[in-house]
Amino acid sequence: MARPLRLESPDGVYHVLNRGNYRGHIFRAEKTKAAFLQCLGETCARTGWRVHAWCIMSNHYHLAVSTPLANLGDGMRWLQGTFATRCNRLRREQGHLFQGRYKSLVVDPGGGIGSLCHYIHLNPVRAKLCPVSELPGHRWNSVGWLQEPKQRPAWYDPTPALIHAGNLADTPTGRGKYLSYLTWLAEDEPARKQQGFGEMSRGRVIGTAGFAKDLMKEHRALAGHGKRLAADLQAAREEIWAETLSELLGKLRRNRKELAATGKSADWKLALAATLKARTTVTNRWLATTLHMGNLYEVSRKVAAWSRQPDHALTKRLK
Repeated sequence: MARPLRLESPDGVYHVLNRGNYRGHIFRAEKTKAAFLQCLGETCARTGWRVHAWCIMSNHYHLAVSTPLANLGDGMRWLQGTFATRCNRLRREQGHLFQGRYKSLVVDPGGGIGSLCHYIHLNPVRAKLCPVSELPGHRWNSVGWLQEPKQRPAWYDPTPALIHAGNLADTPTGRGKYLSYLTWLAEDEPARKQQGFGEMSRGRVIGTAGFAKDLMKEHRALAGHGKRLAADLQAAREEIWAETLSELLGKLRRNRKELAATGKSADWKLALAATLKARTTVTNRWLATTLHMGNLYEVSRKVAAWSRQPDHALTKRLK
């Protein structure tokens, strides 16, 4: 049976979650949690994602993510695939880390994202790992980043949580009020029920009935057009890769004709490929063809080797 179509749109918002295979405690070790968070940051750098809340538990994770470039699928493939490869290499193991592809619920950016952030932030409290007062010091939850702006990476944005909690400003006073809000919410079951906490990880939609109805209409309108949509998405991805390549060629004062005329392993081509892989979800196949670097397997091997010992002068020019 074909997989159901995942709706992806510019500025789409999603609740993404997944569990360890057979509900295994894949995040038990602190180093493993840190590795997943690092992969998440690298994914955001490649995709332009904005993360509004996150939580890593012992056997699962939660993310509240917005995707300006309509690339949730691309990013999730890179995130879970890279994390699994790194973990298996470290443990000298093989096999699946996660129980499946991943689950993503479409979120109403106006009526659902704020409540979702609170739900994710309160995960450790529901699991009795810590009280709300200790959430800012809980390493594997984004409340600490919300409370301490200096800790935040560029891809983390707590605005939806603060706004939903009472149009709170991102100031010491506003952030303090947000912690008080979470304390109240953790103790008020009717309020959690009203915000839909019981449905945050179920179904496919988080938001109002009107939002869900409109989404279903859109889904029906797209039914039967999966191949065309996939082709459109691929064309959009390749346009982004091509635009980024043109920008980087300009920084090196090179042009596309030189790509075909230069050897497959030229340092500047390897630098281009490594930078494209760091900034986008570009595939080895596209790099092999566009940069004239041989087959896709050679691209993977050569770029990995170059990244271990890069030419820092070239790297500096490509920033």
